[in-house]
Amino acid sequence: MIAQVRPADLPAWIADQTAGPGPAVVLDVREPWELQTASVRPDGFELVVIPMNEIPARLGELDPARPLACLCHHGARSQRVASFLAQRGFGQLANIAGGIDAWSLERDPAVPRY
Repeated sequence: MIAQVRPADLPAWIADQTAGPGPAVVLDVREPWELQTASVRPDGFELVVIPMNEIPARLGELDPARPLACLCHHGARSQRVASFLAQRGFGQLANIAGGIDAWSLERDPAVPRY
């Protein structure tokens, strides 16, 4: 089962994970135009941006030993990516429930909603 983590609870989720070979990763799977509209600022994690449709071809860019939380607009695409990664051996996974829209409401109101 993939953890559903609200943006406000992400720091606690990261702290609960087993340390890997580097900081936890927030994997933003949104499209480039969405990133231009609104983006998160790394704070206690590394931000990696790979659009959802590019994940299979770019899987080698992700380390299955590191905790990874997936982010999209509202949480549906990121859930699908997290499920895909779980099937490929990634163990410390979360879906950021509510996506960047909830991020704006719960963590950083400077992030535009769209």
